[in-house]
Amino acid sequence: MTEAEAEDGAERRLHERYDTELSVDYSNGDTFLFAYITNISEMGIFIRSEDPAPIGTRLSLRFADGSGEPLSIGGEVVWVNPLRADGDNLNPGMGIRFEPLALDVRERVVSLVRAIAYLSNDDDAS
Repeated sequence: MTEAEAEDGAERRLHERYDTELSVDYSNGDTFLFAYITNISEMGIFIRSEDPAPIGTRLSLRFADGSGEPLSIGGEVVWVNPLRADGDNLNPGMGIRFEPLALDVRERVVSLVRAIAYLSNDDDAS
């Protein structure tokens, strides 16, 4: 990693992210919301939201992986891209890191990410 990459954070992620559009239900206690996952990795997701939860908020997430049984995963908001009044931010939302996953759930997440990556590569080749 070059010094410039270290300074701008370009190499801070350990797992590659893939663009997607998956619906997700999420809650933190009494608040239940519906949104879209706009990218995913093996360790977390980005949820598009004009009203993201604060950093440190723990969420219960439910989204489909194509198996017929929704994935139910815990996660924590680790960064926020707030909606700006001047309209300068076209991608408001929150980065969610998955809490430690049971082996069977982790395998389902990895399979979903691989499927999205495969489809993404197919789109790039077209």
